[in-house]
Formats: sequence, structure tokens, C-alpha cells
Amino acid sequence: MANRSVNNVFAPAPPHFVGDGFRVHNFIPGFAPLSMKRMDPFIMLDYNSTFYFPPSPVPRGVDVHPHRGFETVTIAYKGSVAHNDSKGGSGVINEGDVQWMTAASGVLHKEYHEKEFSKKGGDFQMVQLWVNLLAKDKMSPPKYQAITASKMTHVPIKNGKGFIEVIAGAYHEHKGPAFTFTPVNLMNAKLKKGDKVDFSFPAHYNTALLVIEGEVTVNDTRNAATDHFVLFDNDADAFSIEAKEDAIVLIMSGEPLNEPIASHGPFVMNTREELQQAFVDFQNGAFGSLN
Repeated sequence: MANRSVNNVFAPAPPHFVGDGFRVHNFIPGFAPLSMKRMDPFIMLDYNSTFYFPPSPVPRGVDVHPHRGFETVTIAYKGSVAHNDSKGGSGVINEGDVQWMTAASGVLHKEYHEKEFSKKGGDFQMVQLWVNLLAKDKMSPPKYQAITASKMTHVPIKNGKGFIEVIAGAYHEHKGPAFTFTPVNLMNAKLKKGDKVDFSFPAHYNTALLVIEGEVTVNDTRNAATDHFVLFDNDADAFSIEAKEDAIVLIMSGEPLNEPIASHGPFVMNTREELQQAFVDFQNGAFGSLN
């Protein structure tokens, strides 16, 4: 059976800061063809590659900002992030944890380096992924899923030493802890040198991977190094990765929603009128308040 073709391997774009606490490379929407439509339901991916932040008595981060119409997924590889919102939610995302926030009908949010991490400084590495919602779900109530490292599903690699850490969806029938509105597979392949692992998702699912650490060979033909992003074509179900050295690889595959996308800044809706309404609601205080 033929493997999915590798469309391209993308090196990271020059980084930029989001607030003063997140030094990110943007992949989605970024390089052609990594548009929101092409990567649907994954409509944004910012990657804070490993970066040392010196000690600071005042935590760095992003001050109050709104979201509506989608979900934010924050994956912590190094460092710790604290957050709170206008609906009363708050918490800390430690190394190995995932925060899955359904912004949906609207929330004010802020996120910043956890105070003890900030005082000590250290290496910081995070992924923030935005997952779109269907029109029927965009105005549902906001909620959080705090998925700690201990809640992850671990699947040992056959004939290997590493494992697959399933966040959402399933790997070989082993399901991850995250609830998703539509079919989304999100998992970390934590590989030892020489491990080879196969994946299979429906061909019409938009599928990609991000090399967090190490270097891998995809389908025995294409190499992808640390901080590189691999886009697959939608021409087959299966693909394989082999670790040329110890590696961590974020795998993402999701069923496209195939609905219109109207986006501006922190709002992602289906029509321009809905975007305008989001701005009106935000300005009129419908998202609540947050200091």
C-alpha cells in the first residue's frame, strides 16, 4: 500500500514575539500552501522553539486578549505557563501538560510565565495550535480541559524503545484524554534512535508533523530536522517516521470542516457579519472582564 506523499518540509520562519513571553515561529497560516483552508481544521500554529529566558521578577507573557469561534491547544515541552480568564478559569500548564481551551462564544484570556519559572529563568518550548469549530458549535459555552502529563495515553512502539503519547484521537485504538468536537488526532511520538513507527489516518484528513527534537526520516525518503514542519498530501492513509537520533515529533491529523472561514485577529467565524458582531460584543463587554 502506498504511503502519503510528503508535500514539503518547511524550515521555521524567522521568529517574532507574541507579547514579551512567547518567541514563536508561525507555520499556520504561513508558508504557501499552509493556509487556514488547506490545513482545516488547524487554523493557526505558533511554535516557541527552545529559547532561554533569563530570570525576571515580573512574569513575561501576553496581557488580556479575546477569543471567539475556535479552540486553543497549548502544549508545554519546556517551562511553565500560568493563565486565567474572564469566566473564572485559571491554572498552570507545566512541562508535559496540555491545556485545551474552548473559547467558542467568547472569553477574555491572559497567559504568562509561571512566577517560579519566571524568577529562575530557563529554557522555554511550547506549541500553540488553534482548532476551528463548526458553525453550530462556535457559540457554545467556553470551557477548559486541563490535561496533565499523567493523564496522557502512552502506547509502546512495537519493536522499539519509545512510545506514542496520545493527546486527542487515537493511535491503534488507544484513545487520548481530550474531548474534540470533530475528529482530531494529536499526539507526540517520543522516539529513541532507530525507532520506526507507522501511522494511518483517513486520506482526506489534513495531516502534518512538527519535529520538536532530534531528526527523523519520513517514509524512508525525506529527512526532517529539529523545528521543521512536514506537510503531507491527501493521497493515502499511511506514513512512517524513523528516528535518526532520539526525537520528539508532534503529529496532527484532522477531518476538514469544509465550512467558510472568516477570520480577523483573535476571532474566527464563518461570515464577515459574524466577525463584526464579535467585535461589537467584545466592545460591549459581552466577554466579561479580566484585570
